[in-house]
Amino acid sequence: MDDLLQEFIAETRETLEAISGEIVAWELAPADGARLDAIFRFVHTVKGSCGFLDLPRLARLSHAAEDVLAAVRDGKRTPDTALVNAVLGIVDRIAQIVDGLDSGTILDDSGEDLLIAALAPDAQKTAPAAAAPVGRSASRSVRLNVDLLDHMMSGMSDMVLARNELARQLRDSDVDPKVEAALERLSLTVADMRDTVTRTRMQKVDALFSALPRMVRDTSAELCKAVNLVIEGADVELDREMIELMRDPLVHIIRNCIDHGIETPTARRAAGKPETGRLVVSARQSGNQILIEVSDDGQGIDVARIVAKAAEKKLYTPAELAAMSETSRLQLIFAPGLSSRDTVTATSGRGVGMDVVRANIEQIGGRVVLVNTPGRGLRIIINVPLTLSILSTIIVGVGTQRFALPRQAIEEIVMVRGDQVRLDMIGDAATATVRRKRMPLVSLGDLFKLTKDTPPTLVIVSTREGDYALGVDTVLDTEELVVKPASPAVMATGVYAGMTLPDNGLPMLLLDASGIAAVAGLRFAPVAAADAVILEEVVPGIPALLFDDLDGQRRAIALAVIDRVEPVSTEAIRWSAGAMRLSVGDAIIPLYAVGNFASRREVAVLRLTDGESEMAYAIAEAIEIVELPFEIAPPRGSGPIAGVVLIAGEQVELIDPHALFSGQPVMIASPPVCLLQVDGSGWMETFLKPALEASGYRCVTSLARGETAAVALAMEDAPPCEALAPVVTLRRSKSADGDDDASIYRYDRPALIAALAARRAV
Repeated sequence: MDDLLQEFIAETRETLEAISGEIVAWELAPADGARLDAIFRFVHTVKGSCGFLDLPRLARLSHAAEDVLAAVRDGKRTPDTALVNAVLGIVDRIAQIVDGLDSGTILDDSGEDLLIAALAPDAQKTAPAAAAPVGRSASRSVRLNVDLLDHMMSGMSDMVLARNELARQLRDSDVDPKVEAALERLSLTVADMRDTVTRTRMQKVDALFSALPRMVRDTSAELCKAVNLVIEGADVELDREMIELMRDPLVHIIRNCIDHGIETPTARRAAGKPETGRLVVSARQSGNQILIEVSDDGQGIDVARIVAKAAEKKLYTPAELAAMSETSRLQLIFAPGLSSRDTVTATSGRGVGMDVVRANIEQIGGRVVLVNTPGRGLRIIINVPLTLSILSTIIVGVGTQRFALPRQAIEEIVMVRGDQVRLDMIGDAATATVRRKRMPLVSLGDLFKLTKDTPPTLVIVSTREGDYALGVDTVLDTEELVVKPASPAVMATGVYAGMTLPDNGLPMLLLDASGIAAVAGLRFAPVAAADAVILEEVVPGIPALLFDDLDGQRRAIALAVIDRVEPVSTEAIRWSAGAMRLSVGDAIIPLYAVGNFASRREVAVLRLTDGESEMAYAIAEAIEIVELPFEIAPPRGSGPIAGVVLIAGEQVELIDPHALFSGQPVMIASPPVCLLQVDGSGWMETFLKPALEASGYRCVTSLARGETAAVALAMEDAPPCEALAPVVTLRRSKSADGDDDASIYRYDRPALIAALAARRAV
């Protein structure tokens, strides 16, 4: 609100200065309609802003003046000297109050009633007493045209290039140390000025998010859904032009989340979810990028349905679809003409939108990442650069030429050497295998007819269709470059995204990763199919996390068993009840650790799960994701080590998840609910509940809305009120009352646990 208030003060002062001459001229010629309109627009704008900013005194004054000026415009009042003086008094008072707001001075409002009364037709011609002048603080803001900012940015970029060229020339010759010192000061000043000029184009991303609440409200009402919107990180700053370019993609993504993702209240109740869906839109800065994330707690993407729709539309052949990875199948939502809806509605169903969304985001140097959790929701993460004017790039060399590649498109850079990187030909298609992952290969030298030599370096590039390896001779440097459009003839080739001028002063072209793939004729699905045929002969390894354990030993564990890796405070770890346990939020889960971490304030833990139960494993540091070889040397003795594998020539111990889960009192991730039909004595809550929860049940005395119980417990003298679940009856005496008595003695713990399990299975 402070920023809005300062903007209001600056705008009001600017308008006052602009119409000051109009006010004087209107006093001399009250019948001048053009000047009357200018003054009317001013008080109308002030009145509207005051309502939003909660400034009642200004709103009252401007509203009174607006009514009188409207009457003059409609011919109901004659603009005589008394009326003009009264309006001028109102305008002067508005200026005084604005100055008071800026300086923090509280003005007496006793004379404002007289100012408003002077606007009446029968008002006496005595002017109210003038208020004491308010000390006005110097204005600290200025409003500039965006074109001027663009010109400043361009000039600053040229200054940076000139500085870089001067530095390069001085490096190549003997220079006086005083000149070098002056150049160093110049470099620091230029760098600071460049950052300052860049920030002049920055605007809080709240300008992008401000229209979302109304849009979410209207869309959810139209679709008969209840959606709660949460906005986070609205104070993150982004380039003004980038904000404008992100508006349409963001709106389309959010409408899709409400339409396709979040279920109707009825469907959410059936799924055990709250009737109101949750939609979170957040922004955060990561390096020179802004990450805008849209997540919902809806049903996620039905990948099987998307694949079926792609086959129905004949976008891919059945063989191509079968060869796709799960990630590639998820990316099908971006295919043109593909929609998961069978019918067309006003909101969706035409198959137009998501392909345009991704194309628009990639056009500004961004990327879209999907994280799908069927039944639980979808996360869409948009990575965009802070500004369009400056782009972080990798400089690569091919022959005698140099080219730039956006860093956002690069996954990794590898050298063609050793057994981990291999180049092959499958038919007439060149492929690269990097750590057993096969992908298409494009030699930049061969594509541009610069060289036919085998490329010694591979740049792994990510595009919307898939990843491929770009062969280059060298990787020279990383630079933040000013990117400008190239000539139409150059852009028409399809392999360039623009041009730039690095520090050597020689123009350089920016490569378009997707354009290169298209010009090279890459077909990702067929290559994947050919790769699958070859992998039939070589048994693939299992993905695993390589890590350093607390005892200094390097170990690995299958990636599928890891839910997430997170740091925790060692204060949350305690040895209690014969086991080491970790407090996470409101839960306590068992922890396995090898070695001592008493001297650490924080330790990384692997959150492990088998789909039903959960535990944690404390480690020193996660290293990387690797593939386990097929051959595993068996261990001697028993324990949590499944064997030893060879990874990059190093012997690595492999953790046995089965031994961990079978040897630990693991916590059930989704424990069955046991309904306690309490009798008011408190015995069940005090005696029975801890024992049952130690056996893996979650005990409740009443069911929440939409919640169901797996089994219920009741005393023989207090039968259940209604049959909400299979019931186990408890008795107070040790002996049963005849052979037909199926009740359980309340302190016979083994029999009670067995009876609960039996009733659950019925």
